[in-house]
Amino acid sequence: MLKSSVLASSLLLACPLAHGQIFQRELGDFDLKLGTSPSRSMAQGLVKPSSSGSFHGGLDLSHDSGWYFGQWTPSMGLSPSSNLEVDSYLGFKQPFDQTLGYEVGLIRYNYPQLRTQDSQEFYGGLTVLGSRFGAAFSNDPDKRNSTLFADLGGNPPFGIGVSVKYTTHQLNTAVALANGRYVADFNDWSIKLSRPWLGIDLNLIYSDSSLSGNECSAYSGHNTECDGLLTFKAERAFY
Repeated sequence: MLKSSVLASSLLLACPLAHGQIFQRELGDFDLKLGTSPSRSMAQGLVKPSSSGSFHGGLDLSHDSGWYFGQWTPSMGLSPSSNLEVDSYLGFKQPFDQTLGYEVGLIRYNYPQLRTQDSQEFYGGLTVLGSRFGAAFSNDPDKRNSTLFADLGGNPPFGIGVSVKYTTHQLNTAVALANGRYVADFNDWSIKLSRPWLGIDLNLIYSDSSLSGNECSAYSGHNTECDGLLTFKAERAFY
């Protein structure tokens, strides 16, 4: 399965027309997607495959019953500074109707070129009246993470979307600080306000963690910074 994923990704990367796009084809009751952009987010948007390397690609196969399977390679490991990574996932997604649905699944992160233990992540999501809620539990080589997520969508009258994420990190080995103390666990969180404007996605994000000062030397969470950080982003898709 690993060879087939790498081969499919390589063929896509060799085609200039496939850059940043997804090729889709129906095979009976199955829907096959190949592309150099992630074709799926999981747990109703909580778990999203990332594109970290210059060469990346993957495939996604779903069935009318709700079952889906896929492999995503965020890095092909072709440059000296990168390593091959293959993320394989299996899940089930079923809408009861247009306002209620759920999803559960498992994703496995594999690094064939490294002598590191593979990691797994269990995830689940629920959609209620346009709002999304998700939970994920991962077992990384160095820590265990438990994440809760809520996306309330764009609610009237201002159409401002609100999403919140909170994660607890439990380190397998406590990190020693310069003052002799140890950090064995920590939490981090973020809240994002978003609104579309003239074709531009405007995002205001605040993130923080339970660590501060010299404790930040032990930080390895989801946020870009350990301490409180306010970020403004404006994004526009051109294709």
